[in-house]
Amino acid sequence: MNSPRLIFTCMVSASLLVACGGQGEPETLSKGSFTAVVSFGDSLSDIGSYAPATSLSGTGAPPYFGGKFTTNETSDGSPDANALGKIWVENLASSLGIALTPAEVGFNGVSTKCPAAVVPALAASCTAYGQGGARVTDPHGIGHNADGTGALTVPVVTQVANHLARFSSFRRSDLILVFAGNNDVFIQLDGFAATAAQIQTQLAAGTLSVAQANAQLAAAQQSAEGVVRTAAQELVVDVKGQILAKGGIYVAVVNLGDIGDTPFASTLPAPVRTVVTDLVQVFNAALKAGLADQPVRTIDAFTLLKVVSADPARYGFVNNTIPACDPAKISALTAGAVADGSSLFCNATPGAPYNTLRTGADTTTWQFADDVHPTTGGHKAISDTFAAQLKSFGWI
Repeated sequence: MNSPRLIFTCMVSASLLVACGGQGEPETLSKGSFTAVVSFGDSLSDIGSYAPATSLSGTGAPPYFGGKFTTNETSDGSPDANALGKIWVENLASSLGIALTPAEVGFNGVSTKCPAAVVPALAASCTAYGQGGARVTDPHGIGHNADGTGALTVPVVTQVANHLARFSSFRRSDLILVFAGNNDVFIQLDGFAATAAQIQTQLAAGTLSVAQANAQLAAAQQSAEGVVRTAAQELVVDVKGQILAKGGIYVAVVNLGDIGDTPFASTLPAPVRTVVTDLVQVFNAALKAGLADQPVRTIDAFTLLKVVSADPARYGFVNNTIPACDPAKISALTAGAVADGSSLFCNATPGAPYNTLRTGADTTTWQFADDVHPTTGGHKAISDTFAAQLKSFGWI
């Protein structure tokens, strides 16, 4: 994996969530009425797509010491009741009594669709399509190499298409969750940062005037905004044309929280940090405009992450600035192959020789596993909040 910057998270009280309903509100369901959780997105919704990359034997076979972008447990890849290493969508599915497994598992160009199907009772459970690094429409996501190796990064539009290829349409009893766009923002941010560094070098060398440098920076930012805006519009088109139009009734779309409020952002130069917030806002504005008056529920993560960042203790966090996973320990464990501290390779199993938490870190009270991804406790806060929202929507 090239970078841990695949997504981040937010935790908020149910009373602060902004939920927008549209036309044709679905009827109230009773708990147990949903028969499937169908999730599309990136690393925040990835429940183990890349587990083979963390094989303890190095062969791709279990047991795995990682596999999700959080504080992982040691696992054989099968669903279990251990809370450690679970992400929000798994917690939510479990609270609804629904089995949920990855739609595809693999790495370096080799993958298996619905691996849980080897157990007949789990054959219909492979509806967690989220993959770390995935973008909205572009298959070349973060960590996906030009030769097809590395992360799979199946884009969200293809994730939806894959679901429709399997089931033809969505069922009335599907709870459909969509959370995407963060990696489109990250890629544009990386491009802008590189351009800004080049402009700064030219300015220092005297080959650009201040006015010329500012004009070029503005143009670079506008270009990045345009690409991010297009990604949001493409997501809207897919929600309308491939989810709602294909039978989706209970559809929840999450906008982007402010990446400027993550530990990652604290490493950025101030001007670049301002731009990342701007890109997130551009994406969210386009998403909001495109989904206006549509029969979906929208959760406003941008406002909510601001609230949590301002008062982490309110949500049980004692640390929201330092990642719980130790980059040096992860690097040592992977023989230097992973030097960025990505939580995909972070293990929190107590007493395990490959435990890679920082000394003193806590998976429950520290908010971030790496510089953008949540710990097990962070994910638990998300799933608790979302369950409360389902009740406020009248869906359960």
